[in-house]
Amino acid sequence: MRKMGFKEWLFIVPTLLLIAVFSVWPVVQSFTYTFFDYRLNDQQKAGLYLSERFNTSMFNETQMYVSMFLEEDLPNIMDAQDKDKVAALNKELSAVDQKYKDQKDVIKISKQEKAKIEQLHKDAKDLVTSLNQKYKLIHKNDLPKLVNDLQNSVVPSNFIGLKGYKQALTDSRVGIALRNTTVFTVISVFIELILGLGLALVLNKTIFGQGMIRTTSLIPWAIPTAVAALMWSYLFNGSSGIVAHFFESVGLVHKSQDLLLSGPGAMASTILADVWKTTPYMALLLLAGLQNIAKDLYEAASIDGATKIQTFFKVTLPLLKPSILVALLFRMLDAFRVFDLVYVLTGGGPGGETETMSIYAYKVMFGQTNFGYGSIIVMLMFVCVAIIAIIFVKFLGANLMERN
Repeated sequence: MRKMGFKEWLFIVPTLLLIAVFSVWPVVQSFTYTFFDYRLNDQQKAGLYLSERFNTSMFNETQMYVSMFLEEDLPNIMDAQDKDKVAALNKELSAVDQKYKDQKDVIKISKQEKAKIEQLHKDAKDLVTSLNQKYKLIHKNDLPKLVNDLQNSVVPSNFIGLKGYKQALTDSRVGIALRNTTVFTVISVFIELILGLGLALVLNKTIFGQGMIRTTSLIPWAIPTAVAALMWSYLFNGSSGIVAHFFESVGLVHKSQDLLLSGPGAMASTILADVWKTTPYMALLLLAGLQNIAKDLYEAASIDGATKIQTFFKVTLPLLKPSILVALLFRMLDAFRVFDLVYVLTGGGPGGETETMSIYAYKVMFGQTNFGYGSIIVMLMFVCVAIIAIIFVKFLGANLMERN
């Protein structure tokens, strides 16, 4: 094989850049988040801090209220020395405020600056405690809390290394989500393969109205997943759903409410909805493979006296193997990352019985705004999906080599 020259490399540079920007960079960014306790609902953790920082906005706002409350309480302070201490503290707070008034949000500070802020907090805390013991202050309950926020202005590092992974690997909810995802993926893809293969064999026959049948069969796949899930939520509804009452009448469920309000019922409902929606997609992929099989092979098998079943297992199935592996790869990756179908249909309930990895990651990241731990769950999903892809690509590659 001829080595690529400089000009050839120039042709693939745009492709490499697109892969780096849209594929590699998001993974690297998510991987970075996993090493930090990154929470948007906590001012001290709303960023990636390798070292200690100083929240200037928080300090400036806090010192303003501390000074204002102390000024309002001055008439209640009788001792002249205590009044002088209050004035001195306000002066120190004002000096620090002036120093950082042009700074915004979280900034880096030196060890000396950090020590000065901590000393200021200690002085303020001692003074407020002393005043509360001596006098009846108006803001006796608010001042101690505000003074504590002076210390909270110093933001500690939220780098946690691999602790998040250790927590995730011992998190029972991650285990349950992984189990639910695996059950959903294996059962739904297996059923879709069987039904999709049958549908593809039917569509491959020359029958009357073939074009209309093929178009009609693709309607479930064409419907947006969220819309399909909402439709099935009405059909599975225990009070008014037609499908739920039909299943109850034929004895598939004890009560119509069991479909969405029991763990096994909810999982079966999501699998059924997914099978209905994506079986046409599986059939479409297999139909493309069927149409690549030469007709001469079927004629030769017929002349040799092979039955329909023998022809299927000896001719159709071996030659369809690459198409089956490709279809399984696509569907397994999609099923493992399932989100919208489950989220709209069951929301992960009841009691987390249908909560998949993507649903759990969504709840942690956007419900709890804990992007650090949510990123760890996403990375575990990424590893699982990568393992599935590697296994299938290895089988696919071996299969194609055998064919060559």
